[in-house]
Amino acid sequence: MKTRARIVPILIFFLLAASLAQAAFKLPAPEKLTLKNGLVVYFLKNAEVPLISFRLNLKGAGSAQEPGELEGIANLTADQIMKGPAAMGAEAVSEALDFMGARIGLSASEEYAGLSVDCLAEHFPKVLDIASACLTSPAFKDDEFEKARKIRLDGLKSIKDNPGAAVRTYFTKAYFGTHPLGHLASGSEASLAKMTAADVRAYYQKYYGSKGAIGALVGNIEKDKALELLNAAFGGWKGAANVPIGTMPPIPAPKGMKLILIDKPDATQAYWVMGAPGYALGDKLTAPATVMNTLFGGRFTSWMSTELRIKRGLTYNTSSNFQTYRRGGLFTASSYTRNEKIGEMLEIVFDLLKKVGTEGFSAEEIESSRNYIQGQFPPTLETNASKAGTYVRLAFYNLGFDYYDKYLAAIQAVTQASAKDSAAKLIPTTDFVLVVVGKAAEIKAQLQKFGTWTEKKISDPGF
Repeated sequence: MKTRARIVPILIFFLLAASLAQAAFKLPAPEKLTLKNGLVVYFLKNAEVPLISFRLNLKGAGSAQEPGELEGIANLTADQIMKGPAAMGAEAVSEALDFMGARIGLSASEEYAGLSVDCLAEHFPKVLDIASACLTSPAFKDDEFEKARKIRLDGLKSIKDNPGAAVRTYFTKAYFGTHPLGHLASGSEASLAKMTAADVRAYYQKYYGSKGAIGALVGNIEKDKALELLNAAFGGWKGAANVPIGTMPPIPAPKGMKLILIDKPDATQAYWVMGAPGYALGDKLTAPATVMNTLFGGRFTSWMSTELRIKRGLTYNTSSNFQTYRRGGLFTASSYTRNEKIGEMLEIVFDLLKKVGTEGFSAEEIESSRNYIQGQFPPTLETNASKAGTYVRLAFYNLGFDYYDKYLAAIQAVTQASAKDSAAKLIPTTDFVLVVVGKAAEIKAQLQKFGTWTEKKISDPGF
């Protein structure tokens, strides 16, 4: 009884903390700065720490925009841009940033490329100059290109040595096929073989420019000074005159079960990923689906974790999540186990998939999930970097800077019925893609009861 007496106040404390965190949270609205060339940068001063974070998103420069035959060029272009301008070079850029304890990064996601700058406020002018020089006048040296291409080719081989990485790559290709979202950031053996440094330069000229950019700056700096530095760094940048943005096709929706087995003869464990259509960024399903998924596979005490890890010890890790894009989204669930247990694991997962859409969750579970999300979410937007990244993302997708205020209010309003309804719409039971990577000789017989499988060898070219 004494133990229980101690637990109750602790639970009350955490529930109260979650409630207070939600009530106190409000993403500050940034000010809008417009540079001489029309580039918009959203600004928020934060004098609490001597740090500055700057983010810049470039529309059209993401992997979904690249030509299929040049798969991987978006990420490779971003990599080459960060090798520095002709006057500085990759080594000099790296040494300068190390000396100042600063970070500059540029990478291509599916729908955009993103520049990130993080440093002490005192070093911001110099660090911003370096970022500007890299982005607006990259050298694109042939020898750097060849190094990067070799690294990527070696990386493709190493993916197949790691079943955890391999299963996600095979799943991406199995689910999306030739759809633009199926482009691998690493590229393919075929695309890297034909790609040239000239292709990278042409891609940069086509997609990198101020007309396709939107930025955010958060940190310990006055607005007037920030505008002065940003104009000096990017105010004269033109780049691509009219960044071409294509319309992404609808995200594929599988009909029936697409089951693929990748034979990796030396595997001692079997890894799997299952996927089905999700919802678009900003969809009204966001809140109930988030509450539902938190309970299904989104936290340590989820249904999947409880059944597969805690009760049966079949795995150390299991999860489910939603990934959202402008025109749609994707639900995935994944885990791994010993070869001899893969049949048992998948059978449990299929039972859970059916249960969540038919039975739903208890009122206590729904309340627990709401409190968990409301307690966990606000701290994710505390730093300068997280705020700057959030501002550019919200602006890029035209969601409004009050989006997360509304999101947390919507989380609070989720009911048993709305969570169950989202599960019925989004959790797959018959239409999905399932990829398993493992030793076929040991797992094939266990998988046959689930349907007809297409078998591939991991040693075969490509994914």
